[in-house]
Amino acid sequence: MEKQKMDRKQEKFKILKFGGTSLGTVERIKHVANLICNNELNLVVLSAMSGTTNSLAEIASLLFNGDIDGAQRDIECLKSKYIEVADKLYLSAKSIEEAKKFILCSFSSLQTIAQSPISSKQEKIILSQGELLITRLMHIYLKEIGIVSVLLPAIEFMRTDRNGEPDIHFIKRNVCKLLKHYPNNRLFITQGYICRNVSGEIDNLQRGGSDYTASLLGSALNACEIQIWTDIDGLHNNDPRVVSTTAPVRTLTFDEASKLAYFGAKILHPTCILPAKLKNIPVRLLNTMTPQAPGTLISDTADTGKIKAVAAKDNVTYIKLRSHYKIPCYRFLEKIFHCFAQS
Repeated sequence: MEKQKMDRKQEKFKILKFGGTSLGTVERIKHVANLICNNELNLVVLSAMSGTTNSLAEIASLLFNGDIDGAQRDIECLKSKYIEVADKLYLSAKSIEEAKKFILCSFSSLQTIAQSPISSKQEKIILSQGELLITRLMHIYLKEIGIVSVLLPAIEFMRTDRNGEPDIHFIKRNVCKLLKHYPNNRLFITQGYICRNVSGEIDNLQRGGSDYTASLLGSALNACEIQIWTDIDGLHNNDPRVVSTTAPVRTLTFDEASKLAYFGAKILHPTCILPAKLKNIPVRLLNTMTPQAPGTLISDTADTGKIKAVAAKDNVTYIKLRSHYKIPCYRFLEKIFHCFAQS
């Protein structure tokens, strides 16, 4: 036992983030469970099942517009989908009962909120339900197949500050404190995207926030690697939706990956890279459907000096500026950016 504790102290976490498409069906949930049960020290970050956040956003939109009946109908429809998932995912009556109890409790909360038009605070509570549902369903499934996991509530350690930015010190202090309660466990599950704000209210890290959650946790725990699992084999050298003969780029620097993400590479959220870059933690982009593929490795050791990929951004306006030096440079720029702000 003492040797096991010593090994755990010396070992670094891997952060594994799985997106909604990786968890979109019962079969894919089981497949992800198989991937994460590899006896490594894993902290797994899960997004909501594909389509769930869009459905919850639509429910919130209906409530903002006062369409209570429409919102209630959509809630019932989404609840039925999750009840069906529970019936198909588990074998034992005990697991099915535990999952359905949590599902019904979650949707009962939604139905209570959906009695009248909502505030932005209630909207955040609605949007958080997808991640809370999938992490609990995964935790119950792992327990059913005999795998010990710990479900860590993200809202106990993920927090934003007064400026709406991640509170790095709070996150590190609280996730480390929570993990100390489980010195012998090797598999942890938590929610991506959701957090609390500085007032303690439920909030989120915006779309793509699960990538950000994974990177922030990797930084907080000084992880050996951050893995972003999606439905495509790494970051490609062109947009597969436009060009039919694309190929994965095997290595990228942090700056290269960030620029490609900014200019439209949908596999990665641009904000995700920064916490990993600051701590020099490699980020690996992998395909859930073909886990044996090498994917793309983003690190500071990737080769440079050649063109690796092309990305394009639509609806960009190009403006050429010319100054005749009739006014000081800083005044000239001030006037330009004032015009942009007014447009």
